[in-house]
Amino acid sequence: MSSHKGSVMLLAGKKLLLTGVLDPRSIAFAVAETALGEGAEVVLTGFGRTRRLTERSARRLPGDVEVLELDVTRPEDIAAAAEQVAERWGRLDGLLHAIGFAPASCLGGGFLDAPWEDVATALQVSTYSYPALANGFADLLGQAGGGSVVGLDFDAQVAWPGYDWMGVAKAGLESANRYLARELGARNIRVNLVAAGPLNTMAARSIDGFADFETVWKERAPLGWDLADPTPVARTVCALLSDWVVGVTGEILHVDGGLHAMGAGTPTAPAAELGSS
Repeated sequence: MSSHKGSVMLLAGKKLLLTGVLDPRSIAFAVAETALGEGAEVVLTGFGRTRRLTERSARRLPGDVEVLELDVTRPEDIAAAAEQVAERWGRLDGLLHAIGFAPASCLGGGFLDAPWEDVATALQVSTYSYPALANGFADLLGQAGGGSVVGLDFDAQVAWPGYDWMGVAKAGLESANRYLARELGARNIRVNLVAAGPLNTMAARSIDGFADFETVWKERAPLGWDLADPTPVARTVCALLSDWVVGVTGEILHVDGGLHAMGAGTPTAPAAELGSS
């Protein structure tokens, strides 16, 4: 929630569509809570059986937050959601893509064995959906005179144990971010990624060996890192959705306690390696 007393809120009057709210521990939920506290109006999305989880989470947010049906693998869902937003607001100021999925075969050491059908699913949901979603809402963002698209990332510069094809999907997401920024820049639509450090979300807990990340971040992140606190990531996303961060597009902003900038070890743990115990 906002701590402002009498000052203008960061997202006052902004109309935002946020995907990926599954439960109150999700990064997207923290973004929604922060955005509402900063004066934004928010709609969420969900689909199928998981929509009930989103609706349950929405009830924990202040006000009456609507949940739209949206499966990003279905172009007709994107078009229908855009039409609903147009009827509700007539414009859109910001969009959060917080969507990622890979079948179990694509994670946990199955990199060489995962079948193409499963890999294709991971790439469609986790990579292709980003430009597809942004393109589907580009006209509404244009109605606002431009706006901001933000996607959630996990640093794809290196290969992480157990991350496998999701890591490849995130590398594709980072490349798609640059191309999307090029395509939408002429319409004054900014496109950026936030590469978050590991957090105890529902998605993260499905990754075999995720517990090892806590040790690595504790030893190597110069600012430290709390896997239970999505606030730093949520605030950064909200800053990118605001009018304060203009002139920035095609960027990958790391919010990970600084670990991405470190080498193999730190002065306090010079031999620390990912997955060490």
